[in-house]
Amino acid sequence: MYSEYSGVNLSLLHFILINFTTLEDSKSTEEFYELSYYTLGHKDMGYFTHQHIVNAYQAQTADKDTKPIAITFALVGLYLYLEKGYSGRQVQLAHMRIAENKKIWPDFDLPQDRGRINISDVLHVEPGDQRDWLIKEWCQSVWASYVNCYKVVEDLACIELGI
Repeated sequence: MYSEYSGVNLSLLHFILINFTTLEDSKSTEEFYELSYYTLGHKDMGYFTHQHIVNAYQAQTADKDTKPIAITFALVGLYLYLEKGYSGRQVQLAHMRIAENKKIWPDFDLPQDRGRINISDVLHVEPGDQRDWLIKEWCQSVWASYVNCYKVVEDLACIELGI
């Protein structure tokens, strides 16, 4: 099933999945694995599309048990990508800067509806340019659902990153 993504570092994927995601149902877990194999083996590794799918997935599937830092990082990542044009690698570096100082993370109200596109939709599109385009559309649909959180996210990015 994953042989087409043979260049993927499986230990890196395992580390990311264990430490930065909450995967509870098996279908969701399997889909996240499959899309992760695609993005971690992406031809444009300098851009690091994988960070965008982690953020979209985390924001879309968060629940009352999700740690505030996970939701914060997902929303800041989507903001930086969609509003400021950051690459996945730049978002990853921004996350590291924000994490340098311990702080109390915002407690976001999770919207009922979190986007019209989900990971299943992305996986139903052939790998390549169309899938990459739909990944961005997915991120935009998730980010748009958090409209009531925009000001908090923007303020946090301004304070922590100076943007």
